[in-house]
This record gives sequence, structure tokens and C-alpha cells, in this order.
Amino acid sequence: MNIVKLMTTAGIITSAFMCICPTQLYAAQTPSDATVIASGLLGPRGLAVGPDNALYIAEAGSGGTNQTSPKQCMQVPNIGPYAGGLTARISKVDGSGKLSTVASGFPSTIGAGGTAVIGVADVVFLDGTLFALIGGGGCSHGNPQSHNGIAEVNVTTGKWKLIADLGVAYLGAHPAKFESADDFEPDGTYYSMIAAHGRLVTVEPNHGNMFSVSTSGHIEPIIDISASQGHIVPTTIAERDGVFYVGNLNLFPINPQWARVQIVGKNDSDDFDAAPGFETHGRYHIVDSKAGFTTVVSVRFGPDGLLYVLELSDAAGDPAPGNGKVVRVKHSGEIEDVITGLAVPTAMTFWGNHLYVSNLGAAPPGAGQVLKFAIAPGW
Repeated sequence: MNIVKLMTTAGIITSAFMCICPTQLYAAQTPSDATVIASGLLGPRGLAVGPDNALYIAEAGSGGTNQTSPKQCMQVPNIGPYAGGLTARISKVDGSGKLSTVASGFPSTIGAGGTAVIGVADVVFLDGTLFALIGGGGCSHGNPQSHNGIAEVNVTTGKWKLIADLGVAYLGAHPAKFESADDFEPDGTYYSMIAAHGRLVTVEPNHGNMFSVSTSGHIEPIIDISASQGHIVPTTIAERDGVFYVGNLNLFPINPQWARVQIVGKNDSDDFDAAPGFETHGRYHIVDSKAGFTTVVSVRFGPDGLLYVLELSDAAGDPAPGNGKVVRVKHSGEIEDVITGLAVPTAMTFWGNHLYVSNLGAAPPGAGQVLKFAIAPGW
């Protein structure tokens, strides 16, 4: 299989961890125990169940043809210049299995050589309203009139508006402690978002920061993961009992079992005023972590209370179709395989006792699927 060589740093995966192979080579990459509920998708990413009992799908799109020059803005090393367009969208599958477009015209971008598609990265419902995480905007992505951040989406009309600009201006004003020069993305490459404590929480993989955003658009930093961990590429978050669980991709080429899920918690005793000249950097801390994972792209708690982890590709080297899987952490701490044979999956969500996975999310636009699996409870 002719897989395009990926860079040795993880920034490319923060730009969508592209494993670009001819679409037809993916035909046999659907696990036998899966039900295909949607296909023909443009880089499916985050998934969310709506109040109308439909499954909403973030699609990265197919980029475009607009390119910017170094005179206009900083270009991304190794993978730029990107080609931007407004091809990202949000789709949904209703109760009858019908696939339709909810909203479109979001910024999308694709890297040089047809790799690394970024667009709508995730979708979340909060208080009945749909919010979208945008990762394909910004000048460096060939979309100078668009910005990365969080958008509020009207599911009836398809109209949307940016409520929080998390692009180059905000990232520049809130720089991470460690920013890799090898793959630095000035506009960021936002990847996942959750609703927690009445707010929207997102992690930016390229810079390593976590942010909290109110529904009115007020932004608050949570933690700079890079300050203590370096460039580990945090991609995904889950929350339970006031504690965040953050999974990271780690660097390429893949070194199996070296990715982690880190626990980010808040200690109320830290509620104090710092001395002059000292910064608290927020009151959240990395309080613990568990290793033994590979290329983590999604973490979710299942109905059995266990943490499930989606891995893009668990074999050494470059991502390859068929090496993606879902694992879970048992009560004993053992990491157990639940689903294997996935092809460059990118996100997952639970709906009752079923797990939905964006499969072929890092494949050529049009190859993407959403798969449904029945999951037996773990112990």
C-alpha cells in the first residue's frame, strides 16, 4: 500500500493526521461487526447526539484552491502552503437513517500534496444548542477571511456565527510555554470539544493549551499542558466528576504504547492570590496519568463507567488502515481491546449501549464513514 510519508513530528497529525491512500484501497477496511450508518463523508470527525435523536457529524471538508503567501502571513513548516475553501460542513443521520446537511460553508483547508485536511473538527450540544469547533480557518490555512474558534449553529436554518475567536490573535496573546518550531501552526489546529460545567471546553493540539468558553463567547484558559509535558500533542478530552481526562497523540513515527491519558484536576486549596510577579496559570493541574496507549484521538466514558480510548493506528511507523482500534481501561487497570480493524478513525461517541466511530476520517475526502458497534459492558 502506497502511504504518503508523514513527518516525524506530530504537528501534521494535529492538522488531521492524514494517511492518504487511494480511496479504493479502503474497501476492505470496515470491521465485520460494524454497521455502516453513513458513508461518502468528507473527513468525518467529532460526533454528537442531538435532542432530536439524530447523530450529528463534523466533516473537515475537502479544502479549496485559495493559497496565501509568506508575505501575507506565516506559513506552516513542512506541510504548507495550505489551500483553503469553504467546504467543511455539519451533517446528520436521522432516526430513519437519512443523511442530510445541517450547515455548510465552514472554512476547510488541505495541505500541500493533498494531505492534512482540517475543517469542522467537532460538534457539541449544550442546553439544546449546537456548537461547532472550527479548525480550518485563518490566513496560514488559506482562509484569511475566516477564523478558528467556536461557532453557534442554528440547526433549523443552517446559519451559523462565530462566538469565540480562538485563532492567531488569541493564541498569540496567550502563547504556550513550549511551541515546536518544526510544525508550528499560528492559527492552531483545534480538534475536540466537550460540554462541561455549563461551558464548552477545547484542547488545541499544536500549542498544547486547554480553553473554556461560555455560550456568550467568553474565553478562559484552563491549563497549558506544554508547560510541563512539552510537545505531546493533546488531542481529546472527557470529563467526569469535575476532572478532565486528556489523551495525547504523541510524536511520529509511532512508538506504540507511549501515548497517555492524563488527569487534569482542580485543587480548591489553590484558590489564592499569587505574589506580585508570579502567575498561577490557572488552578488546574496534571495530577496523574496512565500510559500504555497509542495515537489517542478520542476518549469517552461508556455506559459501564469505564474509559474508552480510540487509537488512530497502534502499530509502529506511520498510520495504516486496519491498525485503528478502541480500547478500554478495566477496573483492574488493564487496557483491553474492544474494537479492532478500524481504518484511520478520528472520533467516537456513545449513544445508549452502542458506540459510533468516525472511520476513514483521515482518508481522502469522500471515503469517510460512521460505524455503529454494539458494546458489551466491561468489568
